[in-house]
Amino acid sequence: MRLGILTSGGDCPGLNAVIRGAVLKGTREFGDEFIGFRDGWRGVVERDYVELDWREVGGLSRRGGTILGTSRTNPFADGMDDRTVYDVLSDLGVTGLITVGGEGTLSVAAELDRNRVNVVGVPKTIDNDLSATDYSFGFDTAVEIATEAIDRIQTSGEAHHRCMVVEVMGRNAGWIALHAGIATSAHSILIPEVAESIETICKWVESTRDRGRTPLVVVAEGFALDTMATAHHARGLDTFGRPRLGGIADVLSSMIEDRTGIETRATTLGYIQRGAVPTAFDRVLATRMGMAAVQSAHDGKWGSMIAARGTGLVNVALREAVEELKTVPRERYEEALTLFG
Repeated sequence: MRLGILTSGGDCPGLNAVIRGAVLKGTREFGDEFIGFRDGWRGVVERDYVELDWREVGGLSRRGGTILGTSRTNPFADGMDDRTVYDVLSDLGVTGLITVGGEGTLSVAAELDRNRVNVVGVPKTIDNDLSATDYSFGFDTAVEIATEAIDRIQTSGEAHHRCMVVEVMGRNAGWIALHAGIATSAHSILIPEVAESIETICKWVESTRDRGRTPLVVVAEGFALDTMATAHHARGLDTFGRPRLGGIADVLSSMIEDRTGIETRATTLGYIQRGAVPTAFDRVLATRMGMAAVQSAHDGKWGSMIAARGTGLVNVALREAVEELKTVPRERYEEALTLFG
């Protein structure tokens, strides 16, 4: 087979491990040829690609980022030629396409599948928000990096007797905030799935201060107060029409300081969560998923996504994979409520 592979959307620890697993599996077991499209769907649209073999993928598992590059290009956005992707894949003799990405990328893959293009998806997102898979590679690394950073920030807060508000990624799902918040003994964890009032947040902060502790608030970028119609965003929309989130920690820190009189500082962790060297867990999961994608291609399981179920990997329909987001269940949040304040 002549297989194309691309990484699209936000960068994520483990992307290179997927590429390595897929290329080694395909070349060693099946004699496949691989085309790596540069910068996600942009590379397909612009016919920008590189031939891949075992020489290009040696030792990739430990590297963050992606050797193919990535972008948030949407080939079906307004102003784009809908036929370009199909023509390029046909002209290059691509038997099937392995698409590594999150919600946006896999939505494009599902559209290609509906138009009879051979495609297999691999779920990539630090947000862990794809409902069809138990875990997405990159999530474990993001939580580990966030935990380490928050531990460092908390010591500064303790030294100055300040309340520290730390904003983590996650878009519309609070998994990173929940896990990193519990791991760092945060006194308040704020997630998109549950709107809280500023009065309740300040009560937790003051309760922590009254016990002689330094308040730590971990907030997901998609969190909204109960008085807000939408999550805070001031940077417009991305190419898939989604708001570019960020900045809620700054909003909350000033409100907390005004209401409690406690000196408060905000820190947004941002891209350090995505640009890290992947953890061992993510390296293994990503490698297995890359290998499973190639096996699925040879088994004719087109139109599917590789999903983690327990310790195993299964194939699920691409349409199922992008039907709904996997958000934090209310009971998981209520578990953590005991730890607040």
